[in-house]
Amino acid sequence: MKVNVIIPVFNESGAIGYVLKDIPNHLVADVIVVNNGSTDNTAQIAAELGATVLNEPVRGYGAACWRGMEYIREKPVQEQPDVVVFLDGDYSDYPEQMESLLQPIADGKAALVIGSRAAGSREHGSMMPQQIFGNWLATSLMKWFAGARFTDLGPFRAIQWSTLQELQMVDRNYGWTVEMQIKAAKRGVPYMEVPVDYRKRIGTSKITGTIKGTLMAGYKIIVTIIKYI
Repeated sequence: MKVNVIIPVFNESGAIGYVLKDIPNHLVADVIVVNNGSTDNTAQIAAELGATVLNEPVRGYGAACWRGMEYIREKPVQEQPDVVVFLDGDYSDYPEQMESLLQPIADGKAALVIGSRAAGSREHGSMMPQQIFGNWLATSLMKWFAGARFTDLGPFRAIQWSTLQELQMVDRNYGWTVEMQIKAAKRGVPYMEVPVDYRKRIGTSKITGTIKGTLMAGYKIIVTIIKYI
């Protein structure tokens, strides 16, 4: 399989180097770092380590992911990937576990694979109580109203490129991950979860690190679920 990785980043100069060095390069054809308005040297570090660096000035997790998808669409068809992996740039995920996400797709068992932090091993303090509750609430709502059986909205995920395009993603900020999951479930896309480990991020979270960010993310996730059920 040809694999591309999309990593949205905002001021992750302390972490992005570790993330890129831990990516199993033998599995990946192109690592795309989308600089989402950083004011530090995140983009420079990523470029020096061989990543494709794009700029997306419109702030938002979904906006950055969308910019990465636009870049892939602009490639000649023969250079487009079979699978896209999404990965955070704060070094909370374990990039070396990427093969576990890709294997079910390679085996034809799934088109979407979510790395579940709930099923894996979490370092103490790596997820705030509001994150844990938010994940439980969101996955419970998806189960109750859409029959979707997820345990996490984990950002570390792999999806067939053709499937990702068919989902016609719309959200440009906090609702990106849940939109992908609920659309996949509603459309009958075969999906799986695999356990992934999770550690304390480097630096401060731009979402759960602030009350405003937490409330906005929680509100958007619930609204997105209601929109698509």
